[in-house]
Amino acid sequence: MRILIATAGSRGDVAPYTGLGIRLCSAGHDVTLAADRRSADLVRQSGLDFHPLPMDRFAAAAEADPARSGGRPGGAQGPLSPVEQMRLAREFAPLMADALARACASRAEALLVSGSLAPLGLVAAEGLGLPCLGVFLQPLAPTREFPPVIAGMPSCGPAGNRIAGQCAQGVLAAAFKPGVRHLRRMLGVRSAALRRRGSVWPVCHGFSPAVVPRPADWRQGMDVVGYWWPPEPPGWEPPPRLRDFLASGPPPVYVGFGSMSPSDPDRLGRLIAHALKLAGVRGVVHSGRAGLHVEGDDVLTVAEVPHTWLFSRMAAVVHHAGAGTTGAGLRAGVPQVPVPVMLDQPFWASRLAALSVSPGAVPFRGLSAPILAEAVRSAVREDQYVRRARQVSAVVRREDGACRVVSAVERLAGHSG
Repeated sequence: MRILIATAGSRGDVAPYTGLGIRLCSAGHDVTLAADRRSADLVRQSGLDFHPLPMDRFAAAAEADPARSGGRPGGAQGPLSPVEQMRLAREFAPLMADALARACASRAEALLVSGSLAPLGLVAAEGLGLPCLGVFLQPLAPTREFPPVIAGMPSCGPAGNRIAGQCAQGVLAAAFKPGVRHLRRMLGVRSAALRRRGSVWPVCHGFSPAVVPRPADWRQGMDVVGYWWPPEPPGWEPPPRLRDFLASGPPPVYVGFGSMSPSDPDRLGRLIAHALKLAGVRGVVHSGRAGLHVEGDDVLTVAEVPHTWLFSRMAAVVHHAGAGTTGAGLRAGVPQVPVPVMLDQPFWASRLAALSVSPGAVPFRGLSAPILAEAVRSAVREDQYVRRARQVSAVVRREDGACRVVSAVERLAGHSG
């Protein structure tokens, strides 16, 4: 079967789907992954076909948006606020809707769609008569058990959590409304048919039930199946400089912020260097999109290195708590220090603390070297975090989330047939 996997976002929003696509290919399916053009090399190196979606135009608009620099140190760019993201999403939703519909029409007998594109994917699947499966990296449906993950808010109690989740769903629906309306008109999709499909379509969540148990109040058909691990690039070898650094002393602490773009990367680099020195640990710093650079006898800055290879060689990992990086740290079995910046990152940080693999979140806003150093010291030196990280790792490694998605796809194909 020809399967299209469609997702939006940065590298962390794409990489898990490469692992999922490989498993689907091994089961005999023909897989195309549709994403931002900046992910083309990542997808093709995994052996999957790639189809570009116009997210690069969305990203370019975000990076050129003058609202991003207002009130930030030195007028530098920082992460978009939720209001700014919603505004840009509404502006670009019709363009994305057209691109997704064309990709489905030319390449798909079944559609697997991420949570970031689910409202558009459901319309495209209904209009084109395609079986459709949700493949989400975050738990987006309202529940009494925790607040909406994209809101970065504390629990409001069971009733308040569910109401807040429904409000968050309304905000997302408003952001996609121009694209949904455009696509419904183009494909002749009636609102009743769309509501009917949306109420029963199957959704697989790509994280471990040991990390986020399936909420008891979710409807039937929404499952938590386990992580989808991205592959290491074929033929990849660590740079000699990195190998030499790791061999020259005790395991260092990883520090990286992925695709986050802090307003003052030079200041952040100095803060990281000071924190590592205060904590008395060596460090490996990922330059990332921010272009961080920290060098010294006990610190090495690296470009992209597969988390699978690197994290298991660390004493602890400090990161922005994106869904993919959080999962990679759990798989590696090392303590984590989350420094959440936005959206779902505070949620994943709270899960790490609840699992006792972390001394707790160190919010990016107000970050200081002494605070970060204290968290790193606790993560590295307190046995409870090391012991618990190894226990959780053993659990998530036994799970096979991709296998369960393959089974769900084959059930979809059977029902469609």
